[in-house]
Amino acid sequence: MKTIQEIKDMLSRSEGDEALRAANEIVENKGISKETLAMAYYLRGNAYRQQGNVRLALNSYLESMDLDPDGPAAEAYRHLQELLAFYNKDYYNP
Repeated sequence: MKTIQEIKDMLSRSEGDEALRAANEIVENKGISKETLAMAYYLRGNAYRQQGNVRLALNSYLESMDLDPDGPAAEAYRHLQELLAFYNKDYYNP
């Protein structure tokens, strides 16, 4: 099983598929700490975001926030929501 740091390294190298598999392996593991599980959900959200799957990224961030409300997933969730809500009237008015 990969470590949290190895998953972070995969994401920094844009290896989203490998990072997703490794994060899922941690999530499915029984007996890990709440903090590790929250970080695995957060990293899984980042992997989904790299793949362009916004819905699953948001869901993973929410899972992480349930475990650790003050963790990095809260900010990532907020930023992704802001991106989705962005509206530029100039794009729609010729």
